[in-house]
Amino acid sequence: MRNEEVAAALYEIADLLELSSDEDRFRPISYRRAARAIEGLAEAIEDLANQGRLEQIPGVGRGIAAKIKQHLSEGKIDELAALRSRFPPGLVDIMRLPDVGPKTARRLYLELKVTNLEELRKAAEEGRLRRLKGFKERSEQNILKGIQLREATKGRFLLGYVLPIADRIVEHLRTTAPVDKVAYGGSVRRMKESVGDLDILATATDPAAVTKAFTSMPLVREVIMSGDTKSTVLVGPERIQVDLRVLEPRSWGSGLQYFTGNKDHNIKLRTIAQKMGLKLNEYGIFRGEEQVAGATEEDVYRTLGLPYIEPELREDTGEIEAAAQGALPNLVTLADIKGDLHTHTNLTDGVNTLEQMAAAARAKGYEYLGISDHSPSLRVTGGLSEEHLRIHVAHIREYSKRSPDLKLLAGTECDILGDGSLDYPDSVLKDLDYVIASVHSHFKMPEKEMTERVVRAMSNDHVDILAHPTTRKIGQRESIALDMERIMEVAADAGTVVEINAYPDRMDLNGPHAKLAKEHGVKLIVDTDSHTTAHLDFMRLGVGSARRGWLETSDVVNTMSYEEILTFFASR
Repeated sequence: MRNEEVAAALYEIADLLELSSDEDRFRPISYRRAARAIEGLAEAIEDLANQGRLEQIPGVGRGIAAKIKQHLSEGKIDELAALRSRFPPGLVDIMRLPDVGPKTARRLYLELKVTNLEELRKAAEEGRLRRLKGFKERSEQNILKGIQLREATKGRFLLGYVLPIADRIVEHLRTTAPVDKVAYGGSVRRMKESVGDLDILATATDPAAVTKAFTSMPLVREVIMSGDTKSTVLVGPERIQVDLRVLEPRSWGSGLQYFTGNKDHNIKLRTIAQKMGLKLNEYGIFRGEEQVAGATEEDVYRTLGLPYIEPELREDTGEIEAAAQGALPNLVTLADIKGDLHTHTNLTDGVNTLEQMAAAARAKGYEYLGISDHSPSLRVTGGLSEEHLRIHVAHIREYSKRSPDLKLLAGTECDILGDGSLDYPDSVLKDLDYVIASVHSHFKMPEKEMTERVVRAMSNDHVDILAHPTTRKIGQRESIALDMERIMEVAADAGTVVEINAYPDRMDLNGPHAKLAKEHGVKLIVDTDSHTTAHLDFMRLGVGSARRGWLETSDVVNTMSYEEILTFFASR
């Protein structure tokens, strides 16, 4: 399917439109909304075009539909080509830096002739940025930090992007190659937020046929090497490295365990094996020349005197010691999740209607869905006024009354303002089923001020959930300066639920912070921050982070039933 390709073109148009000072500020928003909807399509964009159904996609009108058709038929979009001719390609990278944006990128280009990140770095290091009106030495330092952040994540990819690719490769081999077993390993299997490459493992009686199926996949852009036991390809426009290893059946478990990692976890296991007079490697566990285990992962751990350790825990953070003591957690699973409370509709910056979001949640088998559209202070989201929120809540409650199987909860994602007060008054918040509080502005506050700002918001009796607490965006924006120990202490005292936001570039809280919350007795919730129906699938990522944080069902509030979660929030 070419959905991602078309969405990428629309996103680029939006980026370039923002660089054009003479453009209507709503045009980029419309292109992004359409791109977001196309990313989430279950059908191929080509099929929708052939059937004349492009304008049925939320956010796609006649004009954008025409551009999609041109891209599909000619491999180009005239408007995109015209926009590209107006600006150097490196300006898009510049405008994506924290604290830069389109207006600043345009000024840097027009006034300093800066056209890419390297030129920007040089200008900042030479102190030339502060010559511009409004720029100071601190501005230069922030830009240099932003460039360093981009470089630190260069060559790494969001789990939310790589995991579907891993699924597609595994399914491709399962259905087109003579494999007995096939799975992905590495940091993808450990559900790490970002990954560098992808490991695929398989067993087969005809390795050459598996290799052929692997290297000829439609995703493949380049074959680096091809052999019976190991092959390497680059896939997708980002040219992600994927390694295939074909194992003997007797080595399946030891190979999967070895290539799942992480390195420190594996070293500890090898040390245990050595103390037992055994040798552990990717081929099995050996006593001298005799293989004594390796066909399954369970067999590997059992031979070392340990119960099976779930992949998400394999980070050498105490899991081996806990296993030896019989104290491993019974980790929460995706099947335990009963609903999602952080979702947006097209009344603010979402793509789909309330009814469409509800239908998608019903298809997932959820008992409930929380609608939490934005408050008004962050203008770019089109947040709801008090009057519009009351109308929206009435619509939510009317729908829920008419729905026997899926219940809706009326909430809000309410901005935490600079002083820690909330974007809606208590008189509005008290009538909602739940309130999510979020930081969306003033990201550069010192740690003490930022912590007190968030603490003040959490201390409001109407705030139920603290969303994406660190506000980080992986590879784009650093975490705010926050005393996480104090935040968790206050959350525990106030009974505030802390969110694991599953949106791929957030994954916030991450696994270690989720574990910290659990250790403080804080309840957590796994939410998707969905802006389209397809984003509800991000729950899988959030549950992965919860598992990395050692969370059990009792730690996660949206494993509760509808009646239980209503009672839970009411009792707060």
